[in-house]
Amino acid sequence: MLKVIKMIVNDKEVELAVDEREALVDTLRDRLGLTSVKKGCEVGECGACTVLVDGEAIDSCIYLTMWAEGRRILTVEGLKGPNGELSPIQQAFIDEAAVQCGFCTPGLIMTAVEIVGTGKKYNREELRKMISGHLCRCTGYENILNAMERIVEETYKVVGEE
Repeated sequence: MLKVIKMIVNDKEVELAVDEREALVDTLRDRLGLTSVKKGCEVGECGACTVLVDGEAIDSCIYLTMWAEGRRILTVEGLKGPNGELSPIQQAFIDEAAVQCGFCTPGLIMTAVEIVGTGKKYNREELRKMISGHLCRCTGYENILNAMERIVEETYKVVGEE
């Protein structure tokens, strides 16, 4: 059965008729063309499909689109600046060589956005636990953790100075 829903995706209002069984990952990728959202395991185990829903990182493969009614969805495409520049989090991933094949990267970046959004400072072990829902087969996680430590530290300094 189809249901018409409204949601805000990357700061743009979207209205769609969706099947009640449609996963948010399918809506974002196939219907809205937001290909940063990757289909990995499709059971909420790998984190490749991570997006933010009202600021909270979720696995969009196990989140029904109809649950997004009235919510704000953010994907990597929504992080770019007004002139297309990368966000500080994306830049940290590049600077720290935290990207290899790139399949897991968008989900990890979205989790980093949630982490940074808390305004709290986390140590490496805490960050390791916070990304434990992400599967990366290439990097060994060390450079990913370096990028996350860097952006958390930079953000914490800014927040702490206010």
